[in-house]
Amino acid sequence: MFRKIIMILLISILLLSVSSMAQLKGKLEIFSWWTAGGEAEGLQALIDIFHKKYPNVEIINATVAGGAGANAKAVLKTRMLGGDPPDTFQVHAGHELIDTWVKTGFMEPITFLYKQEGWAKVMPKGILDIVSYKGDYWSVPVNIHRANVLWYNKKIFEENNLTPPKTFEDFFKVADALKSKGITPFALGTKDGWEAAHVFETVLIGKLGAEGYKGLWDGKTKWSDPRVTDALETFKKMLTYVNSDHSARTWDEACALIVDGSAAMTIMGDWAVGYFYAKGFNDFGWVLAPGNAGIFDALSDSFGLPKGAKNRDNVIAFLKVLGSKEGQEAFNLKKGSIPARTDVDKSKFPPYQRSCMEDWLKHKIVPSVMHGAAASEGWVTEFKDVISLFVVRPDVKTTQKALVNVAIKNGVKQ
Repeated sequence: MFRKIIMILLISILLLSVSSMAQLKGKLEIFSWWTAGGEAEGLQALIDIFHKKYPNVEIINATVAGGAGANAKAVLKTRMLGGDPPDTFQVHAGHELIDTWVKTGFMEPITFLYKQEGWAKVMPKGILDIVSYKGDYWSVPVNIHRANVLWYNKKIFEENNLTPPKTFEDFFKVADALKSKGITPFALGTKDGWEAAHVFETVLIGKLGAEGYKGLWDGKTKWSDPRVTDALETFKKMLTYVNSDHSARTWDEACALIVDGSAAMTIMGDWAVGYFYAKGFNDFGWVLAPGNAGIFDALSDSFGLPKGAKNRDNVIAFLKVLGSKEGQEAFNLKKGSIPARTDVDKSKFPPYQRSCMEDWLKHKIVPSVMHGAAASEGWVTEFKDVISLFVVRPDVKTTQKALVNVAIKNGVKQ
């Protein structure tokens, strides 16, 4: 009899909880920079799931255009410092999250959600570590992206009997062959300021290897290293093969050149595959960026709970959707990334993402600098600015000296 009463009470509590959540009202502002093809569809997939569960909550999709958050981060900073935080916002897991918003006291820990939802059991340690600080979890990773991918137009390569390049030597041979046929070898967009630094990040990895690259951010590798000089010289040469209108194009507009066959190759994170899916373009191939064999340049998009969020209960409900198997499958199928959860149905995903899931488990993982995982936001901004200037004035000696000075300014001895 006593056991029966306990069961009735538990069921009643559960029903009340479900009922109260279904009756959530008010608004939910979701702040992000997901406006391009693939990423916008991924966000909408999450919103659709949330709306089915909580139909009485009004979603405010507060997106700010600009890849990698180039513009959104400035808007977010103004709002956070002004005491007007969005209910939840996109932030790269790692230094961008912890250094910028957690250590400065702007976020609530969400360890209670990890315990309730069992996320620590279904997410890899590498991801859990970068959303953790002082024993608490601070955001929900919705994906794992790979930054170091070379995408190419398969038709162009087949028609010209070319093999996708795996080394820098291969890259320049292929680029010369394409250039001789009047085809732009390498598509690049530098309009938002971060894209060139993204490509250069992969060149650094290719020249320094996993450990050498990681050492740049903690002082084990000096920015004066001859391998960095080599990376700058190599990148300078790569820039001679890009489209002449790169300064007027964003990352997705550079990918459009691959889609329409104007250009043959580009180096971009795997949000590019989400863009290709959104455009109905399937004639793309991929290899790792030159010299990057066996290395996974990683980043993760995540969302947390700001202190003072106007609709706290709605944020918690949204974070549960983000961390759910249903949410992660729906989002990543559109975005081109892979779920942070390891218990998803891999058979639902296209070949690129399945290969990425396999590589995540066996390749050496390095943190992306341009996407907030390797260094503080201030360092990332200065790194980006130095490389943006290099695109305009490719002076290797001056640029390397500037990179040394940026490292010293950010507390890393040289």
